[in-house]
Amino acid sequence: MSSTPIDSKTHLYFIGIGGISMSALALLFQSKGCRVSGTDIRQSPMTERLEKEGITVHIGHSAENITDDVSLVVYTAAIKGDNPELSAAREKKIPTMDRAHLLGEVMAEYHYSVAVAGTHGKTTTSSMVSEILLAADTDPTITIGGILPTIGSNLKIGHSPYFVAEACEYFDSFLQFKPLIGVILNIEADHLDYFKNLENIRHSFHSFACQIPADGILILPAAVSHPEEITASLACKWETFGIDEPANWQAKDIRHTSDGFSIFSLYYQGENLGEITLQIPGEHNICNALAACAAAHFLGLSFEDMARGLRHFHGTDRRFQKKGETDGVLVIDDYAHHPTEIRATLSAAKEIAQGKIWCVFQPHTYSRTKFLFDDFGNAFRDADHIIIADIYAAREAKDDSITAQMLAERIQSTGKDAAYVGDFSQILSHLHTHCQAGDLLLTVGAGDIYKVGEQFLKA
Repeated sequence: MSSTPIDSKTHLYFIGIGGISMSALALLFQSKGCRVSGTDIRQSPMTERLEKEGITVHIGHSAENITDDVSLVVYTAAIKGDNPELSAAREKKIPTMDRAHLLGEVMAEYHYSVAVAGTHGKTTTSSMVSEILLAADTDPTITIGGILPTIGSNLKIGHSPYFVAEACEYFDSFLQFKPLIGVILNIEADHLDYFKNLENIRHSFHSFACQIPADGILILPAAVSHPEEITASLACKWETFGIDEPANWQAKDIRHTSDGFSIFSLYYQGENLGEITLQIPGEHNICNALAACAAAHFLGLSFEDMARGLRHFHGTDRRFQKKGETDGVLVIDDYAHHPTEIRATLSAAKEIAQGKIWCVFQPHTYSRTKFLFDDFGNAFRDADHIIIADIYAAREAKDDSITAQMLAERIQSTGKDAAYVGDFSQILSHLHTHCQAGDLLLTVGAGDIYKVGEQFLKA
């Protein structure tokens, strides 16, 4: 455990407590009897939930919040060294720990731990693994990056050796984990403000794989380029999954239904185990399901558990989430904020769309928009109409060298109908004027673009 023993007398203070992962850790340690408090820059449904659970949440960072009775301060990778609360903790010589380190220590307490990594699909796949474990009555502990409707939360506190968590590569955070089962869904260029290039990203994923013990397993896509670089010098065994490529785990006889279901035959080592039904569309989600089945199989769970758990999975909040319908226009929200994710989301939308596809995209961070500018420009081929909102800065300062207007013009250069509108109220006005019955409206991005879909449904 940490240099500061954590028990019922410990007062943990979380900087950024409203974040999806930090809030889960806060609730987990509160369940252990610890005193928990924290801060966030703004009030949100999550901070309100934490307060209802008896956790003190301060809005706005202030050194005065770090009182002498705080035992340990936990912070996220986004918190800079000059943060007033982090600085105050260090001045008072109160122990500090980053979120990934604390989550890694939690994970070490569970023998059957599953860590799901990858540039895309972590929340969906960790949710799929969770659904299978729940179907098998294993009573797992679950901490994921979204709200899973089955548990009504991003956290479930179980009482068994089973543990499921996402493993984010940003700032090499997942190198704090030593899971029994490590899943890599894909490896692509992202977070280039930290990694600088794809070579460094691949090196980081290899280091993650090397964390898996000899009695564990690495699960990775057969389509990953140069797999020998990722699997070199591993102590553990490894298996692959894929659709078109030779792999240990394969999906064959794939069918897509008009209501958004995906049905396929699950093969392991060439043997047909049976038919799987997913209530979410998209071949990327079939790949996610293959990875989840591989993890479940290593845990000794049956095909019946896999089929039942995946059949029950309806998606998580903000992952191709059907928000409602008004005047014949179906509204779906998705968290996609990387070009590959956008392409996958639009491909899934195309499977169920009856009319035109309207995609309202909010770029997430200036650095990602700038580094992947051309990839973003080519990512909207399956949309009929694209509206670009202002860039959601998140943790970053404004960068005038990249704008949403520039991205809209780049998409226009591919021959697509794209426009920069920016302001949410203007976007809504445009949609109400031009959307027609039978159209599909997608709000896409990792910021607050979901509000556009919700307001569209209310009007």
